[in-house]
Amino acid sequence: MTSIPSKNLCVRRQQCPCGDWKCYITYEGDSEEGSAAPELVKEEKASSGAMITPYVGMVFKSDDDAFEYYGNFARKNGFSIRKERSRISPQLGTYKRDFVCYRSGFAPVKKKPNGEHHRDRKSVRCGCDAKMYLSKEVVEGVSQWFVVQFSNVHNHELLEDDQVRLLPAYRKIHEADQERILLLSKAGFPIHRIVKMLEQEKGIQGGQLPFLERDVRNFVQNRKKVVLENEALLSEKRENDVLELLEACKVMKEADDEFVYDFTVDGNDKVENVAWSYGDSVNVNAMFGDVVYFDTSYRSVTYGLLFGVWFGIDSYGRTIFYGCVLLQDETPQSFSWALQTFVRFMRGRCPQTILTDLDPGLRDAIISEFPGTKHVVPQWNILHKVPCWFSPTLGSRYAEFKSEFDALFHIENTEEFELQWSQMISVFGLGSDRHADLLYTVRASWAQAYVGISASFQHQAFKETQYIQLKTCIPIEEHARSILTPFAFNALQQELMLAMQYAASEMANGSYIVRHFKRMNGERLVIWLVEDDQIHCSCKEFESSGILCRHALRVFVIKNYFQLPDKYFLGRWRRECSLLVVDDNNNNQGVGGEWFQEYQSLAETLFQESSITKERSDYVRKELTKELNRILNEVRNLPEADGVCLSMNMSVSPAN
Repeated sequence: MTSIPSKNLCVRRQQCPCGDWKCYITYEGDSEEGSAAPELVKEEKASSGAMITPYVGMVFKSDDDAFEYYGNFARKNGFSIRKERSRISPQLGTYKRDFVCYRSGFAPVKKKPNGEHHRDRKSVRCGCDAKMYLSKEVVEGVSQWFVVQFSNVHNHELLEDDQVRLLPAYRKIHEADQERILLLSKAGFPIHRIVKMLEQEKGIQGGQLPFLERDVRNFVQNRKKVVLENEALLSEKRENDVLELLEACKVMKEADDEFVYDFTVDGNDKVENVAWSYGDSVNVNAMFGDVVYFDTSYRSVTYGLLFGVWFGIDSYGRTIFYGCVLLQDETPQSFSWALQTFVRFMRGRCPQTILTDLDPGLRDAIISEFPGTKHVVPQWNILHKVPCWFSPTLGSRYAEFKSEFDALFHIENTEEFELQWSQMISVFGLGSDRHADLLYTVRASWAQAYVGISASFQHQAFKETQYIQLKTCIPIEEHARSILTPFAFNALQQELMLAMQYAASEMANGSYIVRHFKRMNGERLVIWLVEDDQIHCSCKEFESSGILCRHALRVFVIKNYFQLPDKYFLGRWRRECSLLVVDDNNNNQGVGGEWFQEYQSLAETLFQESSITKERSDYVRKELTKELNRILNEVRNLPEADGVCLSMNMSVSPAN
């Protein structure tokens, strides 16, 4: 009986969001990812340069290394090899290996039973004496394999490269091709049509695939057999594993009352979807849940379940984990349940901005469940799809198209975006292209002209800045440094420096038109309400990220502001909020509350002073670590109980 793979790994989703089941996404570096299927073949990297012919005395670390080397040598020289004999001893284990040419020896004579007919297949074996024999020796406790015999004399013709690739040893169906073949086979395509489609997709001539049509047929038949054998086992295993997950959630709930989980069942009372989150995640969401990234780019290999994770970032740009979900499919209904459950877990708090993959089903669910939330598809999520969408279609013109497409991300004006998009589609003849149509349909989620600048801001590298350096002579910058965390300050500082590249023209009603000194057509409207110290920019950067944009900062500078109004330093980006996120039910009152507030104040002051220069930052990090370790060791030597129960219910933002 065939066994189920023991590992339940997750791989990236390859189905294209355009809706065409024949279309799929490839990812750079996917060939290096692990797979739960043992029969999958990884891409082979062609070695460069001439190989050294094996010789007697040549040393290898293992017999596998020797076989791989001899195999590569054989392919370059027009033949293939196979493993012949091996010898084993109780002391050394396998200590001799014989590798021979694929045409070595002769085919055994088979006796036909009475009444049975066998096909007489012509054997390729012709007694070739080409070989490489190895022997294992232990030198100073290290096993090594030495070549003890080698012959490169063949009694048959050696093959050219276009012929040797068709030898059985080299006809490999690689991982990506296997997935594609199974998808087309499941859709009812005959084998010859599958081969033709693979050739067309790869842009190669007929017969140039690294495998034959019969290899595809054998692979499909073998896989169907495996699927039939495993179907019942897999269904039972999935059900048992999901029940174990629910049992683990139940145990977690009993140990931690703030742990939350939920699930749905189908008509047969079998679990469909499962979601869970932790008390710390729920508490920290109250401070940093304005922006959420819902990552649904992976699915379970064994069960086909979609794996989704909710992330956020704290005031220092560090990743925050909010929760996980396993979904049975990618329908809007399943996504809607996931979004509803997330909001329920987070005590009714909806994010102001949600970042997701480009997925029409998820997009529809967000529109339905989060009507007041800004939906953003990050630029990096769009860009990794562009090559496999347009490169095969455009060919040599792809580089020119890519340059035009990248420029769209820097257009701030919707009218200009529409004009440039129309011109690009016309020039490259993409009027009926389904991928171009999909991108245009969801442009309000990814184009900077519609989204603002927050999409790229949210995907900055989550690195903790150790010190802050002033880069302008503007008082606004120095004041902001004392309030914002380094991560938030760097973002504001960047906008402040860019603000100097903009000109502002005051209108009759007191508002301003702000334009870049070179890109005069990319203007923004900044509304200034002097009575309330309020400012609103048409780019809506502050509403999305909580950081003032370059356009609004330009107006504040013109208005001779030395400090920004306090309302424009949101709590989620302030230094004091990052030191500790406290549960709503605990205000640090009672036993220990006073000393803790004193510690918090000292820590805040120390951080402010140390972040001014790198020298200060390095000194504090070095000395503080030593001092805290000293105090911690002394505290651990003190009695663990003194009759007073000190309870502090706190949730600390996870640090990376």
